[in-house]
Amino acid sequence: MTRSDYFERWAQLHGGLDPRTSIPVQVWLTVTYGLARPLSWLRLSPNAVTILGMFVALSVPYLSYRQWYLWAGIVALAAGIVDNLDGAVAILTGKSSDFGYVLDSVVDRVGDVALLVALGLAASNPWPAVAAAMLSFLQEYTRARAGAVGFTEIGVISLSERPTRVLISGMFLIATAVAGPLWAQIGGWAALVLAAVGFAQVMRMAYSRLDAET
Repeated sequence: MTRSDYFERWAQLHGGLDPRTSIPVQVWLTVTYGLARPLSWLRLSPNAVTILGMFVALSVPYLSYRQWYLWAGIVALAAGIVDNLDGAVAILTGKSSDFGYVLDSVVDRVGDVALLVALGLAASNPWPAVAAAMLSFLQEYTRARAGAVGFTEIGVISLSERPTRVLISGMFLIATAVAGPLWAQIGGWAALVLAAVGFAQVMRMAYSRLDAET
């Protein structure tokens, strides 16, 4: 499967939304495509990759609590990559399943909370990062509830999608290790602002699309 084929298959599984409309998502999917190809050759189960990604993400708050911020940032970025490999492996091997979709969604929310809590633990005031985690959860919950009433598309790629959350957590934890805890505070506020905008974007999309159908 070529990268173009992979993008097309990803779009089919995500309501027809072309990942090439967003540069961060396109870059992210290109990386996961390259890393998933060896795993597909090994016939590794997509669900096994999902569970592995969850445990990697759950280790990040512990590393941050121990003030090992450099490792926390590196592992946060690695967790984001591993988390996305399950879907890539499923696409490349043709082993996608409804249960795998549900499992992946649950693990994604666990990962969001774990990474943003880790960022909060590194800051003097943890609440911006915690609030960002709550808004990120609400954004995805809104999508899930829209799906429950028949909306089958993603609708919009917001400013606070999964790759953005991973990058903010990882990069600002690394910055904290290099330049001090002020950067964790800045990262928490950045995550909160983006999460608020992202939640508003998804709510606006849901209102406009679902209200138009009634």
